Amino acid sequence: MAEQVLAAVRTGSGTTEFREYPMPDVPDDGALLKVEVAGICGTDVKMYAKPVINDPVIMGHENVGIIAKAGRVFRERQGVAEGDRVFVEHYVPCRRCAWCHLGEYRHCEATDWRTNPDARRYGYTSAENPYHLWGGFAGYLYLPWNAVLHKVPEGVSAELAGIVTPLSNGIEWALLEAGIGYDSTVLIQGPGQQGLSQVVACKQAGASLIIVTGTTRDAARLELAKALGADHVIDIQLEDALDRIMAITGGKGVDVVLDCTAGAGVAPVLLGIDALKRRAGTLLVQGELAAFPDFPIKKVAEKAITVRSARGHSYRACELAIAQLAAGRFPLDRLTTHTFGLAEVDRAIRAVGGEGETGVIHVSLLPWK
Repeated sequence: MAEQVLAAVRTGSGTTEFREYPMPDVPDDGALLKVEVAGICGTDVKMYAKPVINDPVIMGHENVGIIAKAGRVFRERQGVAEGDRVFVEHYVPCRRCAWCHLGEYRHCEATDWRTNPDARRYGYTSAENPYHLWGGFAGYLYLPWNAVLHKVPEGVSAELAGIVTPLSNGIEWALLEAGIGYDSTVLIQGPGQQGLSQVVACKQAGASLIIVTGTTRDAARLELAKALGADHVIDIQLEDALDRIMAITGGKGVDVVLDCTAGAGVAPVLLGIDALKRRAGTLLVQGELAAFPDFPIKKVAEKAITVRSARGHSYRACELAIAQLAAGRFPLDRLTTHTFGLAEVDRAIRAVGGEGETGVIHVSLLPWK
C-alpha cells in the first residue's frame, strides 16, 4: 500500500476533518517538505470562520520544515539539498509576469485567490488540485519548481523560524513601506504579533521614539513590547491615548503611525490621523475596514498625510527577518507562546481568535507532535 499523508482539512465554516492523501510522486522539478512548524495568524481565524472557497483546504501558510525529497532540477534551481531546513513563503508565483520580474511576486495574479480561482497560495488552495498538499496543517507539503524558499541558518530552531512571516511583515510595513529610519518617531497601534514585530523593526532601524497602544487585556503584550524596545505603552481603556501621545511628544505628534489593530473599527485610524505630526506624516493601514463613512479626507489633505496600505512581504523582508532571528539581539522567542499538535488544530485556531487560552501571541502547529 502506498504511503499516506495525514492532513487537517477545512471542509466548511469552523469545521476540520482529518484525511489521508497519497504521498505525491515527486517530479524532477518538485520536492516534498516534511513540515516541522506551521504558524497560525489572525487571517487563519477569519478564513476558518468564513471560508472564501467551498472546496476542502489544508490551511497553514507560515511553514518551516526539512526538504525530505527533491528532484534534480528542483535542487539545482533552488540551491537546496535534501535535509536542508527552509522557510516557505505562502506565495507560489508564476515567475513570468512584470511583478515577478520586479521581485514583487506578492502582487502576481497567480498567487491571488481573491481574483484568480486557479491561484496557488499555501493555506488557501483547494486540496483537490494536483499533489493535494497545499497547506502546512499536514505531515508534508508539496513544493513545485516556483515555490519561494529561504534557508534557515544553523542555530535558528524550527519553532523560532516559525515567526518569520509576522516578523517579515513587520519589517516590510515599517521599514520598506512606511520608511521608518534613524530618529523616526512612531506610534504602533495593536500589540499583536505584527505590532510586536514592528517594534523590533523600528528599534533596529534607529527610531528614537516608539509608542505602542493596546487594551487592558493586552497587558502582558504591552510589557513584552517594552522588553522588545518600546519607549512608552498606552492602555487606551485607562488613558486618553491622544492626550498621552501629545504629552510624550511635546505636542508635536509622531512621524509615522502603524495601524495593526486588525479591523477594530474606525477609531484607531482616526486616532492615527490626529496623532501624526502637523505636516507630512505617514499612516499605514491594513485592509480590514470594508467601508469608512465620513472619512476625514479634508484633515488628511490639510496635514499632507501619506496613507499607505500594508499587504504581505517581499523576499528581502524575509531575508532580513531570518537575519534578525539569527542575530539573537531581541528576545523574539517570547512571541511564540503556544504550541499544538495536528490533532488540536481546531483548538489552536480558536486560541488565536481569543477562545479558550490566555496570553496568546503567536501559535505554532507541530504536525508531528
